[in-house]
Amino acid sequence: MNKEEASYTLFQHTVIEQEQGQRIDAVLALLLDSYSRVFLRRVVQDGGVTVNGIVVKPSFKVRPGQAIEAKVPPPPEDGPQPEDIPLNVLYEDEGMLAIDKPAGMVVHPAKGNWKGTLASALAFRFQQLSDVGGVTRPGIIHRLDRDTTGVILIAKTNSVHLKLSEQFEQRTVQKEYFALAIGKIELDRDVIKLPIGPHPYQRDKMAIRKDHPQSKEAETRYEVVERFGGISAVQLQPKTGRTHQIRVHMSHVGAPVLCDRLYAGHAHISRGELLRRIARKQPSTPQDQDVLLNRQALHARRIEFTHPLTGEPMKIESPIPADMQAVMQVLRKD
Repeated sequence: MNKEEASYTLFQHTVIEQEQGQRIDAVLALLLDSYSRVFLRRVVQDGGVTVNGIVVKPSFKVRPGQAIEAKVPPPPEDGPQPEDIPLNVLYEDEGMLAIDKPAGMVVHPAKGNWKGTLASALAFRFQQLSDVGGVTRPGIIHRLDRDTTGVILIAKTNSVHLKLSEQFEQRTVQKEYFALAIGKIELDRDVIKLPIGPHPYQRDKMAIRKDHPQSKEAETRYEVVERFGGISAVQLQPKTGRTHQIRVHMSHVGAPVLCDRLYAGHAHISRGELLRRIARKQPSTPQDQDVLLNRQALHARRIEFTHPLTGEPMKIESPIPADMQAVMQVLRKD
């Protein structure tokens, strides 16, 4: 046995009744809590796991009494660098927490965004986080766009992560967003059911693509709660969770989110510009030049789910942030 082989951990387990029908990588992720499911799936793919002496694939579903043997290498150590970034914790217990994500914060490290991420802030503040999503996404179950604010759920253990992920996959998690949209919305409420796929020529955008092989079904319910001339306050409930879903759907119906650089064509708005949009008023004071909002007016206001440990219904809410409230004050006044 060489030095590299000596660093491997040999794990053995006999499948129990409660694990009947589960994928082998999911079973291993629950049993080996110090490894991510992504990492363990790769171990299975590389032939490091046998069931009753036979090498299996990650999709293999186990049956009670089967003998699992896994030869697991040390976990990688290239996760996000901890950073002392303030976090607004809306809820916390032994298995999970909910964060009120601010605007401008990227959720996890990626090309061009290695620092200042939610993942780095979580790594600094919390000793235990799930790693089902891989070492670069500690605890992160779902995501919000960089400039979208509001509630995001974080798992501390792999067990909680997998149970919450299952609720997202089964679409039993209820999400509610609040947005300010520009343009005329004809109906007070409606359902948008249009598939979303990659934009045909802009890599950072998504688009309605009905016949594209990478398109996925997408459904968004919306209701107009207030109207201000050319701007509307809208409550939205996405049934699916596609990339840029709300932004793409609202843009498609002619009412893109206010200050959405990608889909509305502008990234900030001043008080004077806001007044011109709703009442065709010209700026008359120096304050009219002040920028009220410099990011998309989209906020994840509420999330409802079943607590993965207690089975109790949960509802976590985030107040509308100050920049969007400032826009609302001008709209209501003028």
